[in-house]
Amino acid sequence: MRRVLGMGLRADATADALAQAISDAGRVDLLAVLEDKGAHPALTAQGIALQLLPRAALCGVQTPTISPRIMDIFGTGSVAEALALVAAGEGARILSPRKVSPCGTITTALAGQYDTGPLEEDHP
Repeated sequence: MRRVLGMGLRADATADALAQAISDAGRVDLLAVLEDKGAHPALTAQGIALQLLPRAALCGVQTPTISPRIMDIFGTGSVAEALALVAAGEGARILSPRKVSPCGTITTALAGQYDTGPLEEDHP
């Protein structure tokens, strides 16, 4: 199963904070971020495949976490969860809901697809 980490990050997010957020997620095969964050200096140091998604791709994506502020801005309840779901593809599920880093500059959510079998078989 491909594991996709959706990530929202602020301009002041550091490479160390980003590396910690990725490490906390366990195995990550793909990192999904908004296309306007693709040039963020902290992303270039990670060595993980990166998928850049347009903001419009998130509109209408149903997420387990719902922030009214994010819903008003992006049309989805959680940027990180929506990024992870869209990048993981049709039929994907949230494995780990939205988490905010201790420094508050990074939000992550993990998604993946299950072809068969119970969810527990695919967890690290």
